[in-house]
Amino acid sequence: MQTDEFHVFDTTLRDGAQREGITYSVADKLAVARLLDQIGVGFVEGGWPGALPKDTEFFARAAAGELSLRHGVLVAFGATRKAGVRVEDDPQVRALLDSQATVVTLVAKSDVRHVERALRTTLEENLAMVRDTVAFLRAEGRRVFVDCEHFFDGYHHDPEYGVRVLDVAASAGADVGVLCDTNGGMLPMGVHDIVSDVRRRAGIRLGIHTQDDTGCAVANTLAAVDAGATHVQGTANGYGERAGNANIFSVIGGLVTKMGHDVLPDGCLTELQRVSHAIAEIANLAPDTHAPYVGAAAFAHKAGLHASAIKVDPELYNHLDPSRVGNDQRILVTEMAGRASVELKSAELGVDVTGRPDVVGTVVERVKEREAAGWSYEAADASFELLLRDELDGASEPFTVESYRVIIDRREDGRLVSEATVKLHAAGSRVISTEEGNGPVNALDRALRKALERAYPQLAKMELTDYKVRIMPGRHGTDAVTRVLIETSDHEREWTTVGVHGNVIEASWLALHDAVRFGLLRSAGSV
Repeated sequence: MQTDEFHVFDTTLRDGAQREGITYSVADKLAVARLLDQIGVGFVEGGWPGALPKDTEFFARAAAGELSLRHGVLVAFGATRKAGVRVEDDPQVRALLDSQATVVTLVAKSDVRHVERALRTTLEENLAMVRDTVAFLRAEGRRVFVDCEHFFDGYHHDPEYGVRVLDVAASAGADVGVLCDTNGGMLPMGVHDIVSDVRRRAGIRLGIHTQDDTGCAVANTLAAVDAGATHVQGTANGYGERAGNANIFSVIGGLVTKMGHDVLPDGCLTELQRVSHAIAEIANLAPDTHAPYVGAAAFAHKAGLHASAIKVDPELYNHLDPSRVGNDQRILVTEMAGRASVELKSAELGVDVTGRPDVVGTVVERVKEREAAGWSYEAADASFELLLRDELDGASEPFTVESYRVIIDRREDGRLVSEATVKLHAAGSRVISTEEGNGPVNALDRALRKALERAYPQLAKMELTDYKVRIMPGRHGTDAVTRVLIETSDHEREWTTVGVHGNVIEASWLALHDAVRFGLLRSAGSV
């Protein structure tokens, strides 16, 4: 369980919010803070009060009782006093106190070039700015961490000055000196060497803050820990400026499962995937399906060779038990699949193929034949389950389609109107339904549902939630084969179906037909 011997410090709401395309409302920031607390991070940096009105409001609302953290402590971020200004007279420092945060992170210059060219002050005045601000906040009862900006770049230019900044911060009462790879240009070997050297020379606890410009932010963070850092900073899903920050979920995963650091409260590690995806939703960004530990594909296996080994022992092709971080193992059924892949996927879907080698063999061959024609089942579990059940026991057909027709009408005023007519048989009756839509697929969807709604009122709960079209490589232009993926939800579960054809409307119809059929069979308990 996390103690003060090791810090997990999250800066999603401050540094992570600098990612292009992310804009958090105050309500969003409060929600993200609560989610971060659920994975048990020790410190949640909420923003820069006094500099940004939204952050000032966030801290005010938190102090008023809208944010109650069970595991973490809320942290305010700010800068040291300005050059030539008394710390007591600096309004930005006063805003840090007004935030009522019990912990403050101060950013300080530790590269002589930045002191002289950016701050335009002397090296001694910069040290005094650090000393005065830390001492002032400590006297006001605040715990202080100091982020040494551009530390690694500054070390390469002058390996002494950054250590002087750390020593001044320590003498004034700072708890941690954070070595920041602000430009993100470091590699793990260099980080390890520098942290090791600074640890021998500086009289303060060391932390690490890395950017991902070389793709090494997580590795750099873990290298720093190996060299003696006991305070790590990161952001949810690696959000941050430019290429991003160290992904806090990957850092935690590495610390706990690979390095033996028990840095989270009991029961929190299994919340990693859920919290990762929830924060992505708040940020209005699609979760990274291939993110380590928490991505939907992090423990997905495609090759038949992998599946054969996993069938014997899942640990043979998984670097850890996915359930430890709240994830699941998935078997992808593709043209690379063998019998073991189909057997494992069937078990995952709850379909018993025990004693049916004929079915397994037939399904393997059908998948390979269809994938050669452009089909793909690795992202369409519902279509694969229908194929499997059709071969296993001939899954019932809740309806049969006689025909469909789609007309696109361009009106005189320039409006495009799609009209679809579907003729089908359901519950012993022949039904004809015609509906308009904002596109041919929408019109078909509406016509199909209207035709079935009397026989199957449960269709009212189902809705098409996503529609993806991909032109398959090989042939070009209007002669190309089109693959359509449709995602459907009944507000309890989501499922994905696939359709492939040279005509995009027919490809869409095949995926839509499977989507409705699967939903009806599921509601009837047949799947």
